[in-house]
Amino acid sequence: AGQLLAYAGMENGRFVTWIPSYGPEMRGGTAHCTVIISDRPIGAPTVTHPDIAIVFNQPSFDKYEPLVKPGGLLVVNSSLITTPAVRDDIELALVPADALAEQFGTRQMLNVAALGAMLAKRPFLSLTAVAQTLRNHLPPNKANLLAANLTVLEKGYAHCAQLPLAQ
Repeated sequence: AGQLLAYAGMENGRFVTWIPSYGPEMRGGTAHCTVIISDRPIGAPTVTHPDIAIVFNQPSFDKYEPLVKPGGLLVVNSSLITTPAVRDDIELALVPADALAEQFGTRQMLNVAALGAMLAKRPFLSLTAVAQTLRNHLPPNKANLLAANLTVLEKGYAHCAQLPLAQ
């Protein structure tokens, strides 16, 4: 989702940084990436307290919930995370990312469902723009998954567009 978001920002005239973290933690730990999208040049590509975080599992929730900036958004995969937030100074968007991905695509698309949910709550890029970026950058060997990815993106968006933010 991070790379897709970075491409969408670039394709829509924004300044972007994308720093992925790929290592042994990718298999069940708290792997992460940092994406900064701005209307101005970006001075530092690192973020200590993000405006928005998306968390897919309990270890990630435990690690990143305390780091979200006050007034920020935490997108939570409610398919796996049932712990209530400790903080009352951030907004939560609860999306059953695993369930939506499995119902309308494949489980590997859960990040796309969460991205849709995030855009419903913080539309700094349009859903249409992100969908077009997905069309532009999905590798040819995964072209058969385009329609499912678009559906999962839209379902994540629709799920959170209908819900008020939890506090």
